[in-house]
Amino acid sequence: MFRRFEWVLAGRYLRARRQEGFISIIAWFSLLGIGLGVATLIIVMAVMNGFRAELMGRILGINGHIIVQAQVGPLMDYDDLAKRFETLPDVVSAMPMVEAQVMVTARGQAGGALVRGLSQADLARLPLVSTNIVGGSIDAFTGDDVVMIGSRMADRLGLTVGDNITIVSPNGTATVVGTTPRLKAYRIVGLFSLGMAEYDNSFVFMPVDPARAFFRTGPGVSAIEVMLRDPDLSDAVAGQLRTMGTAPLRTVTWQKLNATFFGALAVERNVMFLILTLIIVVAAFNIISSLIMLVKDKGRGIAILRTMGASRASIMRVFLICGASIGVIGTLGGFVLGVVFCDNIEAIRQFLQSLTGARLFPDEIYFLSRIPAKMEIDEVVTVVAMGLALSFLATLYPSWRAARLDPVEALRNE
Repeated sequence: MFRRFEWVLAGRYLRARRQEGFISIIAWFSLLGIGLGVATLIIVMAVMNGFRAELMGRILGINGHIIVQAQVGPLMDYDDLAKRFETLPDVVSAMPMVEAQVMVTARGQAGGALVRGLSQADLARLPLVSTNIVGGSIDAFTGDDVVMIGSRMADRLGLTVGDNITIVSPNGTATVVGTTPRLKAYRIVGLFSLGMAEYDNSFVFMPVDPARAFFRTGPGVSAIEVMLRDPDLSDAVAGQLRTMGTAPLRTVTWQKLNATFFGALAVERNVMFLILTLIIVVAAFNIISSLIMLVKDKGRGIAILRTMGASRASIMRVFLICGASIGVIGTLGGFVLGVVFCDNIEAIRQFLQSLTGARLFPDEIYFLSRIPAKMEIDEVVTVVAMGLALSFLATLYPSWRAARLDPVEALRNE
């Protein structure tokens, strides 16, 4: 149990006199180092978690958890097959679609795009799209010559609702003079903004039947997108789906489609955690150095306390309190700073961006239009516990050295 005089003495040692100011400065730098290390680690982990969650939400919000395709050619009997898929308890929806890479042209400009043919009902069942319509309406998504495009593509091509866009398919028509690409003009009936630059700049939605006619898939479709209640069940459900067709089926899960991308995010997150942990380790070494210097400077005082009856355990506790106080205050300060920063990270970005005039988070590079931050309680607890543990461990050797100090030798050397 810590005694009152031990707390008083530890507080006195931490409030160094003018001639001991250098030791105090090292202690303050140690406190700031631990605080900044803990705050930085909390902020970076939250941003990495938020980045992964936002990307996963957008990728899985517009792409199926499982893609079911025929082994060869278009997928036939897709309506009956989709209804059978939806009888499974883990399946939320099964949407037949036609998908193809195209080139879009308008007002003398051209660019690549991905056309996805879906029925009006299926498009409305995609909340990421239906809740992010910024122009036009899904109700107008009917007819043989209508499309919906992303807001970034519309800005890039100078288009708006009601304008026409020409879609060019690379799979052309064979003629006597060679293969000529197929092209057709479509009227824009809606604009969407999904908050992910790549999708808003490249996706084009078209009713499924006109898409089948334009891309000549015959009575079939490219695939069926299956949405699940729990995306983590995709491997198990995929095995069930393969057995439900009259013809052999091939399934691709979202993990396989995005394995490289999410794997790279996981590696980057782990490396960042290890690198930023070194900040706390360096701050812990600063605690060791400041306490060792404090022990050396207070050698005479320690010797007098020992001769007055203070035990080695009491002396050790005094310096444990000194070092632990630095670590606890620094860790808790870093925790508060990290949480406040994460809760206001987008406002801080906007402020710094207006102050400097520079784009701090270009969405063309980072895919998202805002900085996401998602704090996981277990990770925050781990960071705080690690900061406290390293701070406590850093106090052990200097405290042991102070307790082992020989009073006679200390007084003789003065």
